[in-house]
This record gives sequence, structure tokens and C-alpha cells, in this order.
Amino acid sequence: MIRDNSKSASTTASKKAPAKSAGPDKRVIAVTRPSFRRERALFKRGVWPVAGCDEAGRGPLAGPVVAAAVVLDPARVPKGLDDSKRLTAERREELFEEICATAAFSVAVASPARIDRDNILRASLWALARAVHALPEMPKHVFVDGRDKLATPCDCDAVIGGDGIVASIAAASIIAKVTRDRLMCALALDCPGYGFEQHKGYGVPEHLEALDRLGPSTHHRSFFAPVVAARLKHFPRPAEPDLFTVDAESEAAASAAA
Repeated sequence: MIRDNSKSASTTASKKAPAKSAGPDKRVIAVTRPSFRRERALFKRGVWPVAGCDEAGRGPLAGPVVAAAVVLDPARVPKGLDDSKRLTAERREELFEEICATAAFSVAVASPARIDRDNILRASLWALARAVHALPEMPKHVFVDGRDKLATPCDCDAVIGGDGIVASIAAASIIAKVTRDRLMCALALDCPGYGFEQHKGYGVPEHLEALDRLGPSTHHRSFFAPVVAARLKHFPRPAEPDLFTVDAESEAAASAAA
């Protein structure tokens, strides 16, 4: 007897084939929190203190850049540390108080005048280095958020996205962010009308409208494009005379002499 295997083979294949989902492919992206792993590894090798540093305020049109350096206590690392941008304002305030109570930290500020003079990158790196030097004890190692190492006498590692990876950098990002937000609320009292207490100097539509309406304040960064445009609108430069422009007084004096 000849047995037909085609039907049984197709049946077996259909059992083995995974069922296809009719809906779209949904993937879950896990977001990990910063860890104290790198600091603890150095601590076990006898390298201590270890600091993390970060800044807040590179992007705004107004206000200073605020840099912070933090040395966490290995026995009292606050729970829930994260990149300050991923935290609510209320949670940042809570962690700010906890970091201040359990860690060594320092803050340095680069003013708008320094930003105008040096450019935003150099001013930020200057503030970060000053924050490290201002710590109660000079660290033996520093982790800094970003690509650029700092001019410090100790070893320094630049960690791209470090505020979401290294716990001490995350702590520094919280200290810098909360400190700068409080400074901008104080500047709002000095320069009302711009809404600094709301947008903290960033170029949101409300800020751009106020800048266009009121012109730049002393707290704005002179060479950022929207500030330049507002300054030219409110304080237009006088036309510079060319070689063929005749001054009226000189022409009158020349006619009298003739």
C-alpha cells in the first residue's frame, strides 16, 4: 500500500509553525537607572574620594550655567537617583535635600557675561572644573557628563550620557538643576515680564514673545540668535558712514571757508 505523506507533513508543519500576530510588533524599551558600580570599583581599589559632576543651563537664552560636583557616601547613596531631566520637579527637590544631607557637594556658576566672552562650551567646562576644585576635599577621580574631560589635577573620565549611567553624575545633575531653577526664580523678581520663573530662560514661545516685546535684559546671553534679533529691533545700530558720506557740519565749514 502506498501511503500519502503530504497531508501528514503539512499537518506537522502547521503545528510547528508559530502563530503570527495580527497586531503590530510591540517592543518594550527598558530604561535603566544610574548605578554606583563605577564609584564602588574605585573605592575597593583604594581610590577615594570619587566625584561626579554635571551642569545645567547650556541651552537657555538667559541666565547662568550652573555646575555641580558631588561625592556620594558609599554607605548612604540616595535611592531613586536619576538624570534630572527624567524626574519631576517635586522628586528633584526631594532628592536635592537628601543629597545635601548625605554627600559632599559644591556648586559653581558661569555668568551670562562669561558665556558671552568665552562661548557656552568653554564657560560650562570652566564652571565644572571650578565646582570640582570647590569640593571640601580634592577628589582622586572625577566622572563628568559629556565628551570633554576637565582641567583637574586628578584623573577624569568623560561619560557620554553619564547622568543616566553614573550615580554621582546623576546626583550632580540634580544639584545643578535645582540650584539653577531657584536662581531663575530669583531673576524673575529682578526682571519681571519675561517669565523666567516658568521657563527658566529656555527659548519657548512665551519667552521669545516677551523677548521680542521687551528687548533683552542684563541676564540674557548676548550672542544667542534670538537675543541678537531682539537687540537689533530695540536698539538698532546707527548707519555707519561710508567713504562718500559727507558730514553736514564739515560741509558747512568748508563752504564758509571758501
